[in-house]
Amino acid sequence: MATDGEVVCGGFKVVPLSESQADFPGQPYSVSVLKVGYCLPQTDGTFRADGTITLITGPKTILVDTGGPWDRDFLLQTLKKRGLAPGDIDVVVGTHGHSDHIGNLSLFPTAAMIVGYDVSEGDAYRPNKLADGHAHCIDEHVSVVPSPGHTGQDVSVQVMGTTGGTVLVAGDLFECCSDEDSWRELSMDTAVQEVSRQEALRTADVIIPGHGLPFRVLRD
Repeated sequence: MATDGEVVCGGFKVVPLSESQADFPGQPYSVSVLKVGYCLPQTDGTFRADGTITLITGPKTILVDTGGPWDRDFLLQTLKKRGLAPGDIDVVVGTHGHSDHIGNLSLFPTAAMIVGYDVSEGDAYRPNKLADGHAHCIDEHVSVVPSPGHTGQDVSVQVMGTTGGTVLVAGDLFECCSDEDSWRELSMDTAVQEVSRQEALRTADVIIPGHGLPFRVLRD
């Protein structure tokens, strides 16, 4: 049973973090949430949504998800405040192909792109084994891991060595910390996604979901 502040996610106890706790310094990589995603049902049956945008800084500068096209100015201004221009981004990862996650890829024409299971530099597409269930290593500290279910080609980004432990930038593998009643409705394959979620909960110390604040996974 979860205690105060804890919730249960996939059979694991987790603790939601606040927006002020959404930075995870580390060596050699640090992880910062630039924008917390949201998904808000509307009275007319539609919903408003935007994906979480995350920056990973270290030997390489990595942007995970770019938000929707409506985030263009916000993204440019936020990067500028951190002393970064689009040309400073080495790798852009799109966790999956929905418009609220990859709406600004065109801002980063010089970056290597990993979108779902596609790995490219410019118009050159590189062979990889993501579709076979294998991680794509950016270096020994950062890996792009297949985490399908929400769509057929979702990926997450695993960062090791932060003050929070191993951080997983998970896209819509998780909608938010307490998403047990919502993720299935948005899943292309719930059985596959459940396997991906369980693997994430077993291996990550902190999970950054696609539409909510980061949360910490508690283990006995």
